[in-house]
Amino acid sequence: MKNSADELRRGFHRYFEQHEHRSIPSSPLIPQADPTLLFTNAGMNQFKRVFLGEESRAYRRAVTVQKCLRAGGKHNDLENVGYTRRHHTFFEMLGNFSFGDYFKADAISFAWEFLTKSVGLDRSRLWVTIYREDDEADELWRKIGVSPSRIMRFGEKDNFWQMADTGPCGPCSEIHFDQGTAVPGDDTPNATGDRVIEIWNLVFMQYNRDAAGTLHPLPKPSIDTGMGLERLAAVAQGVYSNYDSDLFTPLLAAISRRAGIAYGGKEETDRSMRVIADHLRAVTFLMTDGVLPSNEGRGYVLRRIVRRAARHGRLLGIVEPFLHELTATVVENMGEAYPELKSAAGTVTEATRGEEERFIATLDQGLPILTDMVDKTRAAGRTVLTGVDVFKLYDTYGFPLDLIGEACREQGLTMDEEGFDHAIEEQRNRARKTGGFEQETARPGVTDLAGQVGATKFVGYDRLESDSVLLAILKDDRIVKEAAEGDEVEVVLDVTPFYAEGGGQVGDQGVLLGLEGRLDVKDTTRPAPSLILHKGTVSKGRIKQGESLRVQVNGTIRQDAARNHTATHLVHAALRDLLGPHVKQYGSLVAPNRLRFDFAHFRPLSSRDIDEIETTVNGEIRNNEAVRTEVMSIQDAVANGALAFFGDKYGEQVRVVTVESFSKELCGGTHCRHTGEIGLFRIVSETGVAAGVRRIEAQTGSGAMAMWRKLEAEVRELSDLLKVGQPELVSKTRKLMTQLKDKERELEELKLKIASGSSVASTVKTVAGVSVHVQRADGMDMGGLRALADQIRDKLRSGVVALGAATDDGKVALLVVVTKDLSARIKAGDLIKVMAAEVGGTGGGRPEMAQAGGKDPAKLDRALEMVFDLVERAQQR
Repeated sequence: MKNSADELRRGFHRYFEQHEHRSIPSSPLIPQADPTLLFTNAGMNQFKRVFLGEESRAYRRAVTVQKCLRAGGKHNDLENVGYTRRHHTFFEMLGNFSFGDYFKADAISFAWEFLTKSVGLDRSRLWVTIYREDDEADELWRKIGVSPSRIMRFGEKDNFWQMADTGPCGPCSEIHFDQGTAVPGDDTPNATGDRVIEIWNLVFMQYNRDAAGTLHPLPKPSIDTGMGLERLAAVAQGVYSNYDSDLFTPLLAAISRRAGIAYGGKEETDRSMRVIADHLRAVTFLMTDGVLPSNEGRGYVLRRIVRRAARHGRLLGIVEPFLHELTATVVENMGEAYPELKSAAGTVTEATRGEEERFIATLDQGLPILTDMVDKTRAAGRTVLTGVDVFKLYDTYGFPLDLIGEACREQGLTMDEEGFDHAIEEQRNRARKTGGFEQETARPGVTDLAGQVGATKFVGYDRLESDSVLLAILKDDRIVKEAAEGDEVEVVLDVTPFYAEGGGQVGDQGVLLGLEGRLDVKDTTRPAPSLILHKGTVSKGRIKQGESLRVQVNGTIRQDAARNHTATHLVHAALRDLLGPHVKQYGSLVAPNRLRFDFAHFRPLSSRDIDEIETTVNGEIRNNEAVRTEVMSIQDAVANGALAFFGDKYGEQVRVVTVESFSKELCGGTHCRHTGEIGLFRIVSETGVAAGVRRIEAQTGSGAMAMWRKLEAEVRELSDLLKVGQPELVSKTRKLMTQLKDKERELEELKLKIASGSSVASTVKTVAGVSVHVQRADGMDMGGLRALADQIRDKLRSGVVALGAATDDGKVALLVVVTKDLSARIKAGDLIKVMAAEVGGTGGGRPEMAQAGGKDPAKLDRALEMVFDLVERAQQR
């Protein structure tokens, strides 16, 4: 195909490489070391520090095709996707850049030549817009042959770019394309309709704006351009909609086959297909770059995108998980340009399926509640869904807010956002009070110290002792001149080998020795970047401001913490090798006696996974690999493969910790010199701490050895209790478990006989012509309830059976059975969802049988009573 997306992508790189530009790979969708951005949203993001003058590169011209996402924060196109033919969450931005090299003349010449000669666009259909005061740009456009009648001037809103309120900025010039009379809209740029659309923006960064708003010329003006591949492909391929270009047609064809609905038929189904096609690309690229669904930050944006796509699948009649199957189409179409998609394909498929299944469970539970709320709102003559109802759907049933809004819009309603915000704030206040959390108050003494004393020099990477001067003493948040025996204080030194808590590693402990006293340090913290506080108790004599001290770190505690910190890096690398590149550190604790590592992953680890991680880490320990530390620029570190924890803020120079051929991370903590010093590694537990976040807790060295000894002692004790040798322990336990299950089965059979002995007729009511049997059978598990329901159904022949039990573990079991002759009108699954919600649970099933669990036995009777009303309503529909 002429001007295919692949050809345009390659051609853009090739054209600018021929004009001495360095071809730079796309940076990840997660901004590198830039906490100001949620996602990479423009080609210039990776060059931001260059434009700000904070760093330099070995090249002065660059060309990129950058992966971008606009679905959160300031730049958010999510709500428009599907409703227009040009908005997207994920898109590719073509860009060429000059860092103080060429300027307007070359930028304009390059853009015009690429579009009219390389791509072959009709120059008579191109328009150019410039900043109203940019006479130089006007002259340059005319010089290359653009008619003055095709050049239009606009103000700052349309044709002046700035990074922020202050800093680099400048006029910009945009190239627009006239799509012809077949497309609605005016025939000039920046007017109504989509007939004339912008395709390329050339930013001439030539000024620096100061705090007063005054513009000062930059000594080395630069160029930053951006052009969306999706729009260029549509224009170059002669189609009106981006979705009709070859970037989307394979996806739309796959969606159409899956739904059994032709694309191009009805606007309602076309819109849903466009949403799904766009969102599939965003999901695939986000997960490939390491984002997994969660309830906060980037993970929450991804969750919204998956769930929005899944909901539009339902609008097309697709009720089971399907998105995970279609991610393969994204990989097939874009894997050549982005090889990382192929290596992450399995992870993307599994993670997408898991999120779809969670959302289906949410919808199954919440949709009947939402429908009931909408019906009641209309019946009351209102057009606004109350904030209380919205909050209940959001908080209790896990409905994303945007989906509630879309559902309301489809039913001709709006939702009370102000009332919802009020309910959210009330919940936060209750959580703060319940959890004992209060707003952290400022510590004036610490604030004063940070301004009064100079920066403490840390020398603890190379030694554990130093001669230091006591610069300040803080007692009860007040600065004092001295401290006596028994006083609890925090002190500041000019030089210290004590590592301050940071990066998950706890602070050092040790002693400070003076001529007249001793301070036992129990913790070391860094409340400000330049301030290190040593917290402890004066155990002897007194210490005074200004005196010289001998400072000694507890070497045993430090070494144990170092073992665990190096082991944490090994665990991270082992997890990524085993599970995939989506594994990212979410948090850690490195203490002398244990380590904790939180990481992104979408399912629990199997026993085999845990064994493999332990084997890998212990293998690196046995190899006794060298652990090297280097200081380098953040760009060099990332370019060399170091893992940076995106969202963290890094300085220009960073410390890189490397375990040869296995692990490389940015890290300021203390480490072993060789992995063999760790001794032994043992995982204690693996658990989930949030959706998409897993936690490993482990021990090393003597702690791991103590754990082994404890396990051996417990095995010996079990062996003694069961009076068998250790080799027979497992077989003996299995035998006892079988015997126990036999006894439990006998007990259930006895309970069933007792429950079924009551008269069926005495518990049956006739509701709207239907026999409804409701019975409470406490103590029964779900298996017992099913057996009882089978007996009752056989006696009823036609009717509804609803059973409930308060179980022995303090929970609720619910079961509904509907005979086949009634299941077309009365569905067991519909009944069980409402009943389950009453007892704080969830459930589902088939039209003829459904079951649920709950948490609130006190509401069991009410849940069972609801069946009569639910059956009557079902009969009336």
